[in-house]
Amino acid sequence: MRKVVAVPLGVVGLGLTGLGYASIVERNWFRLRRFDVPVLEPGRRPVKILQISDLHLTPGRTRLINWVRSLSRLEPDLVVNTGDTISHPDAIPAYLRAVEPFLDLPGLFVYGSNDMYSPHFKNPARYLWRTSKTDSKKRNIPDLPWLELGTAMTSAGWLDMNNTTARLKVGDLDVAVGGINDSHIDLDRYDRIAGAAPAEADLRLGVMHSPEPRNMTRFAADGYQLLLAGHTHGGQLCIPFYGALVTNCGIDRARVKGLSHHDSAWLHVSAGLGTSPFAPARFACPPEATLLTLVPRVAR
Repeated sequence: MRKVVAVPLGVVGLGLTGLGYASIVERNWFRLRRFDVPVLEPGRRPVKILQISDLHLTPGRTRLINWVRSLSRLEPDLVVNTGDTISHPDAIPAYLRAVEPFLDLPGLFVYGSNDMYSPHFKNPARYLWRTSKTDSKKRNIPDLPWLELGTAMTSAGWLDMNNTTARLKVGDLDVAVGGINDSHIDLDRYDRIAGAAPAEADLRLGVMHSPEPRNMTRFAADGYQLLLAGHTHGGQLCIPFYGALVTNCGIDRARVKGLSHHDSAWLHVSAGLGTSPFAPARFACPPEATLLTLVPRVAR
């Protein structure tokens, strides 16, 4: 009888220990990932891009705010925010404190659905057979201050890249950028930016929130060399030595985070820095920001 009781209690205890680790330890175990990306012409000076994504900030996340601030030591040449920045109507001051050391640098941003719509509780198991896109379609009126969020960044000189193109100087590079709004809530309008990216630019950069293959294919076909996205949280709850169970979008599990290729372009998908307040846990997928160092291609 004691064994019959002891086994279930042991399983419960193990589960609670794992949940505590995922929600208290790993969720706050911020990592910096580094990649070299060979996209520049031979002889060019390397350029550093800091990508931040999916902060899902609420005002009380002091440890996350301070960790993002500490990344100023990296001295990036460009900062790219790939969306899902806030999760609370009062989170904009917290976000501005987090990125304050970078606001004098060139910056780009796109929105994610969670910049517009506040988080609601969802059964995490549903992600095993569908994405959250169906849930997002049920909500028509944004209840988060996404316009104020955008104004705060554009007032500092960062470029709003939602369904538009731009040119900017980054170090000694002439950079052409194309960006789209969040495909997860059908706000992407690639036709507005379609066409060959300027061939004379030193770098052609594509920016989006959700890495949907249909959009990435068009970016690559138009000549964009490096594509940046977030949204996936790297799977968020992963299995060691197996990886992500879900991606919450059209991309395959193998490319749910990190640096890879899509057709002729390099692709980087950030696992992001936060979680929904209603799912405050990560397992085998620490929160991350990424420093991408663009280096010259090897001459052939």
